Amino acid sequence: MIYWFLLSEYTKMTEQLGVLKVIVVQGKRLVIRDFKTSDPYVVLKLGNQTAKTKVINSCLNPVWNEELNFTLTESLGVLNLEVFDKDLLKADDKMGNAFLNLQPLVSAARLRDILRVSSGETTLRKVIPDSENCLVRESSINCVNGEVVQNVWLRLRGVESGELELTIKLATPVAPAT
Repeated sequence: MIYWFLLSEYTKMTEQLGVLKVIVVQGKRLVIRDFKTSDPYVVLKLGNQTAKTKVINSCLNPVWNEELNFTLTESLGVLNLEVFDKDLLKADDKMGNAFLNLQPLVSAARLRDILRVSSGETTLRKVIPDSENCLVRESSINCVNGEVVQNVWLRLRGVESGELELTIKLATPVAPAT
């Protein structure tokens, strides 16, 4: 009996709640870390999961358009990002960091379920820059054909300049109608 209880609790804990898709679109005005340029890449962390973009050589305004996926097995908190300059003969240089509070995205997904929005495009919420995020400007969270989507520009911290554009998509099962 205890074994069955523990197995069912473990199953609940590891059950996939959805997928967070992070598209690292581009960077603007990144800092120089080599002689005249940098070779940037982005490392994203969500909980204990980490993903990394490819390196773009000799570019301060890189375009990645790279989708990185995170499996959701627990509630969302904060997405952390760090930008690095790839070096061959020494440790990679830091080019700034940023974070994004994902709770507004979770709230928007709940609203999507309450409103039973599953097709078309509907604005669910707006998020303004504040101390809970590194937003450069206001960002809308929309429901696009059942997916909760947010396009953001994040200001890099700890450096003289630099911004990252991301598209965040929260793909969770739509709650059934009661």
